[in-house]
Amino acid sequence: MQWVDQFLNFLAKPGARLVHVFIIVLCVLAFDFFQRKILHKLLKHVEDKTKNFWDDALLHSARRPISLVLWMAGLSIVNQLIYRADDPEMAEIIGATSHVGIVIAITWFVAEFIGFSERKFITQQQKKLPGDESRVDSVTIEALCKLLRLSIIITSGIVILDTLGFSISGVLAFGGIGGIAVGFAAKDLLSNFFGGLMVYLDRPFAVGDWVRSNDRDIEGTIEYIGWRQTRIRTFSKRPIYVPNSVFSTIVVENPSRMSHRRIYETLGIRYDDIGLMDAIVDSVVDMLNNHPDIDTTQTMIVNFNAFSSSSIDFFVYTFTKTTDWVKYHEVKQNILLKIANIVTKHGAEFAFPTSTLHVYNETEPAVAPELAGLFDPKQNSEQKP
Repeated sequence: MQWVDQFLNFLAKPGARLVHVFIIVLCVLAFDFFQRKILHKLLKHVEDKTKNFWDDALLHSARRPISLVLWMAGLSIVNQLIYRADDPEMAEIIGATSHVGIVIAITWFVAEFIGFSERKFITQQQKKLPGDESRVDSVTIEALCKLLRLSIIITSGIVILDTLGFSISGVLAFGGIGGIAVGFAAKDLLSNFFGGLMVYLDRPFAVGDWVRSNDRDIEGTIEYIGWRQTRIRTFSKRPIYVPNSVFSTIVVENPSRMSHRRIYETLGIRYDDIGLMDAIVDSVVDMLNNHPDIDTTQTMIVNFNAFSSSSIDFFVYTFTKTTDWVKYHEVKQNILLKIANIVTKHGAEFAFPTSTLHVYNETEPAVAPELAGLFDPKQNSEQKP
């Protein structure tokens, strides 16, 4: 094979550097093409054959970082063949660059793996019933994944600085001194960060919950919980951006976690129907006990309550089984209409504001004006013509 020997002799010449680079680039492109094809087929096979998402996450996260690793390996080979002997300074720069690229590729892979696993795990947990004890809250999963990504990024940053020749002890010492200065300068930012951490750990609310606070006139649905702020969508569809530090100083009510909804109504009938009050109250109690949407295990009170200015009042205090806002109002409407039918059935009527005017009639004859001393009859007769 004379032509092979000639080609190898040509490659051994110092002037064949461009050919070396071309061959290396061509090999990297070929390896990258084949690894993408192989990983794509493996990913389809794994998705169809296994129910575990961890192997899916591993293959899905490795595709693009492997390409970066191949290019960094090609750069390292070029460095060894071309610059190692002729230009040591350039060889050192290219070597450090390839090492930094490898670190970035590993960080990229781990971050992709965490992100893919997070999405799959949240989807898996959302399929479980709300009362399932094995269900993990999506906010907790997001918080843990954010902490993991932050830890990976900080670690890779330290490794990159060490690769570039910086002293790690000096960087850490500077970070300690600089952290104090940054802490004073970014006090509000850090308070929001730790406020977000407390929200993630205490979990007073989650994405999708309806929350309200009378302290700051906040009410709406949680859309997003970040490290610095939380986005709440009001019922008028306007977004509110609340710094996380605020939640450590206010009282937050979470109606989404209520177990029941309460019906508490006061109704009044006429004073003329006071004799029917006992029968009406008993009928309302029977109706509530037999109503399919009322939870009879909870507190139920129906009692004559007060003598009002225009009515005698009784109140209804009970709890519905549903917590859905629309369904609750349907149940409440049905109960109020049934109470109205009960009042009508017993021959009573609901009272409305009225006023009664009592007119006093004297039985004795009226006193004559002259007897009352209002005028003199003689003087009045003298004035007549």
